[in-house]
Amino acid sequence: MNNKSTLDPKEIPQQAFDWYDEYAHGDINRRTFMTRLGSLSITGLSLGLISSALLPDYAKAEQVSFNDADIKATYETFDSPKGYGTGNGYLVVPTNLNGTAPSVLVVHENRGLNPYVKDVARRLAKQGFIAFAPDALYSLGGYPGNDDDGRSMQRSLQRDKIEQDFMAAANWLKQHKLSTGKLGVVGFCFGGYISNLLAATMPAQIDAAVPYYGTPASADLQTAVKGPIMIHLADQDKRVNETWPDYEAVLKSTNANYQVYFYEDAQHGFHNDSTSRYSPKNAELSWQRTLDFFNQHLAKV
Repeated sequence: MNNKSTLDPKEIPQQAFDWYDEYAHGDINRRTFMTRLGSLSITGLSLGLISSALLPDYAKAEQVSFNDADIKATYETFDSPKGYGTGNGYLVVPTNLNGTAPSVLVVHENRGLNPYVKDVARRLAKQGFIAFAPDALYSLGGYPGNDDDGRSMQRSLQRDKIEQDFMAAANWLKQHKLSTGKLGVVGFCFGGYISNLLAATMPAQIDAAVPYYGTPASADLQTAVKGPIMIHLADQDKRVNETWPDYEAVLKSTNANYQVYFYEDAQHGFHNDSTSRYSPKNAELSWQRTLDFFNQHLAKV
């Protein structure tokens, strides 16, 4: 009898990761996902062990405590007249702030402001940035505490109004009294799409954009992307990577200031340290590149 309680990601078949991607993006429901996992014939590995490895465990994702003495976190509202009227997000400020600092908008995945994304905001504040992570689900009461409901809630909202909420949040943050006026954006999955979108629709306001495994803005908007933009992609992420050649062709044709990195053996979501898709080496490398990029382009002048 196998008594394993944890699973090495290398033991999980790629097919299982692909099914999880479908499930996480709402293409299949939880029952279908679990049924497919149950169909895998993997010696010594139970369905419970595989599913627990793939599904998020947000306790794993806390790298910076919300009680950390170097930061202060609050919830702040902002006006979004073209979106859902009023938005809300998680603002994290360095406690040793002397005057003003550059700011970074942090954009969550397709399920609302979950604990992992809040932790990313705290990580940025620890590095001296003012970080703001809006919750697209605020008009519905906010992130509900679990991803299944959060995903359903976000799918029920109008995409264009969500986009307007994040545009409004970007403007609010850029004009914040503690901000230097230099603004970056980083986002993951859906948030990667929003980061690409803001780079296209707000090129004068966004000083540096970092989309993680996100699809590009619509083709009619892509020519407006000027950069600087740093794009992180996972080499096992077929769905997103299929969009890259055409997007890169546009960025080249307009002489946009862009960088792209593909991460070897990485899955979609490799930066998220709450599931087995997490790749510590690739996450750390991409995050250091992101911090260096923000320090370069958001520095005080």
